[in-house]
Amino acid sequence: MELLNLHRIVDVTAAEGPGLRCAVWTQGCSVRCPGCFNPQTWTTRGGTLLPWQELVSRVLAISGIEGVTLLGGEPFDQPGPLGLFASAVRSEGLSVMTFTGRVLEELPPSTLLDSTDLLVDGPFLADQPETSRPWVGSVNQRFHFLTDRYDESIFTTPNRLELTIARDGAIELNGFATTEVLEALLEGDHR
Repeated sequence: MELLNLHRIVDVTAAEGPGLRCAVWTQGCSVRCPGCFNPQTWTTRGGTLLPWQELVSRVLAISGIEGVTLLGGEPFDQPGPLGLFASAVRSEGLSVMTFTGRVLEELPPSTLLDSTDLLVDGPFLADQPETSRPWVGSVNQRFHFLTDRYDESIFTTPNRLELTIARDGAIELNGFATTEVLEALLEGDHR
C-alpha cells in the first residue's frame, strides 16, 4: 500500500483553483523556493501518512466540488501515490489541478502528470510577484491546459483569501491575496 505524506486538507475552498475544490497540501519539498508561502511543508517530517485510497474516499464523499487541487510541498515528490489518487478521482468526474515548483519540460512521465487537467509549473520567485493572474505567486509560473476541461477563461477568477476559525480557536488561512488586499484588510476596509 502506497502512503501519501500530507500536510493539510481543506475539504471545500473557492481559493485554490477554478470552482469549488478540495485542496490537498503535500508534506515534503525538494524544490524549496526562497520566499516560499509554505516553508513548513519542506521537510518530510511532521506530515500525516494516509493511504491514497482513504483520501479518495474522503474526497468522493464531499458534495458540491468540481475538483481537487494538489499543492505543496511538492506534489511531484510523491508521483506514485498521488498519481493513483488523481487517476481515481478523475475517473469519478472530478478535475485535478496540480502545482509544481518544477517546469513541465523537466517532469518525468507519471500517472500524476497524466491525471492532471490543469498544471501550474515553475518555482516561486519572490522578486517577480504576479498580480494579474489568479492562484500564482510569480510571473514566471505557467498554466498548462493538459486536457480540454479548462481554458484561459479561468483567468477572470479573482484571487481569494479564506480564513477558517476552528472550534478549538485554531486559525487557518489559505488562498492568495495581493499586498493591496492584505493592507486593506489590516486597515479594516473589507471590500
